[in-house]
Amino acid sequence: MNKLQLIGLLAACAWLPTAAQAAMGPFQVYEQALRRDPTYLAAFKEHEAGQAYRDIGRAGLLPSLSYNYNRGRNDSEVSYLGDSRRQTEDRTYNSMGSSFTLQQPLFDYQAYSSYRKGVAQALYADENFRDQSQQLLVRVMTSYTQALFAQDQIAISVASKQAYRQQFQQNQRLFEAGEGTRTDILEAQARFELADAEEIQARNEQDAALRELGALIGEPAVRIEDLAPLSAGFSLPPVEPSGYDAWQERAVANNPQLASSRQAVEVARQEVERNRAGHLPRVTAFATSRRQESDSGNTYNQRYDTNTVGIEVSVPIFAGGAITASTRQASRQLEQAEYAMDGTTRSALIELRRQYNACQSGASRLRAYERALVAAEALVVSTRKSVQGGERVNLDVLNAEQQLATTRRDLAQARYDYLLAWIKLHYQAGVLSETQLARVDEAFGVGRSG
Repeated sequence: MNKLQLIGLLAACAWLPTAAQAAMGPFQVYEQALRRDPTYLAAFKEHEAGQAYRDIGRAGLLPSLSYNYNRGRNDSEVSYLGDSRRQTEDRTYNSMGSSFTLQQPLFDYQAYSSYRKGVAQALYADENFRDQSQQLLVRVMTSYTQALFAQDQIAISVASKQAYRQQFQQNQRLFEAGEGTRTDILEAQARFELADAEEIQARNEQDAALRELGALIGEPAVRIEDLAPLSAGFSLPPVEPSGYDAWQERAVANNPQLASSRQAVEVARQEVERNRAGHLPRVTAFATSRRQESDSGNTYNQRYDTNTVGIEVSVPIFAGGAITASTRQASRQLEQAEYAMDGTTRSALIELRRQYNACQSGASRLRAYERALVAAEALVVSTRKSVQGGERVNLDVLNAEQQLATTRRDLAQARYDYLLAWIKLHYQAGVLSETQLARVDEAFGVGRSG
């Protein structure tokens, strides 16, 4: 091989990535979703917008400075009543006015309540974004495992079809030799068609899962070849701490949905206070600097430069019942938010318990399915031999093959269920992060990228 051919071969190899390089684990998908998932990006912008509530509320407690300026051309007719010498006078003149006004609230409970409400709204935005961030991890893991499970179902269906096809051909040969029955042929054909239907359904489910996964990373769809499969001998991530009470304490303290509900209650409570403040007086310190020149008929051809410092007190007396009605409405909305928080708490703890139980029993289920798979494989071999010895019939072989396919499917489902339940357990506890996803990522064919 000459030097030119060697260079060409190396260049070609550079464009042929290995399976390990091409395959993506859940963590790699998550890293791309952080930059491309529209749901997450929308939540990020919503969070940024929510941070402005704190500044908006604080503005009502800070000094405000305003400047006003006006200039006009006036045509005026002045009438003098009771003066016999001169009854009217036409005046055409320019007028001007300007003022600087500085105001500082001294006592304004409505502004203070608005500030407290703004802080609660900003904290609500924080918790809601934290929830959306953790949900992204769950969505990535859900779509990823659904795609791989569908691939496993396809492989199981293909293997079952091959076994049923062989059984069908064997039964057909026996029937032609006068040793079998048409019923045996029809039974094998029926099982084959059923496996074929299951394969079609699995392919449809896989297509949907791959498109959902593609939507997370801004692609029309992801190829199944691009996903790292689950390792055969992966180790189950442990549930730490092991007791449910500890997980419940975590959830009550950290679950972002519960935290959002608490902030929603605080927002409603401060809205009640803000409306109730309509009955209270307001005290404001102010300083004004004004310049006026011919701004009215009484100050014609006169200019005033005035500086004023003082305190303004505003006392509401009657507003037609609007303040009372608004306060009553806000109180009912506060009660609604409290009931909603109770409902969210109960739902979150129920889901927490469900995922905790799934993790606790998941390891035992996996071991049971693994033993069942060994037994099902042995049953197929044993049944085939028994049919040859005249102890079993064709239907027994088909049932054994069906049981083997079902056991393989249930084992694959149990593996993905455990990993997904482990992720959701941490989500419900409010402690799900990239660390947990990286731990699950180890169960697949690639590790976390740097």
